[in-house]
Amino acid sequence: MAIFNQKNGTKSAVRYLKNPFPNVTAFDAIVQLLIQKNPLGCTSYMSVKKNHPPVMKVREMYTAKFVYKNKNGKRIGHGLDMYNSIEGYENGIAAVISNMANVAAHSGKVRHIPAADLFSVTLKCHDPEGGMYFLSITRDRVTLSSCSDEAIRQRVERWAEGVPALK
Repeated sequence: MAIFNQKNGTKSAVRYLKNPFPNVTAFDAIVQLLIQKNPLGCTSYMSVKKNHPPVMKVREMYTAKFVYKNKNGKRIGHGLDMYNSIEGYENGIAAVISNMANVAAHSGKVRHIPAADLFSVTLKCHDPEGGMYFLSITRDRVTLSSCSDEAIRQRVERWAEGVPALK
């Protein structure tokens, strides 16, 4: 059984995934599950006359990686582009592949390398007991940070155990 390992000196824990998310769609499904279904039982809260949802994205980053090869198949260049939304990521990949001026500048054919892409979302969660914590999900790990109570880590761990993609 994969567990969250407590880090020394901070109130955070990391769970490394045995199998990284295969693509951005599978990754986003877990993020949307947390936001829409709220399986951790987070609650909404008020601050400075503003209502906040129980779980909200505070940061997201998607990195697409590319390789350029000449007519003999030899790698002659590489690149990466970073986007702050899935829509930007998907549109950006299409734009890089179809950018003929960029392909000509590299003197080779561009290929997207989806297995090398990186995904990252940080969610801010409001615990029913009133505390805040952050859940960062990347392609290969889940990090719980700034939690004030051991019960939060246990709740996140129980939830992750029930999600096949997080084992």
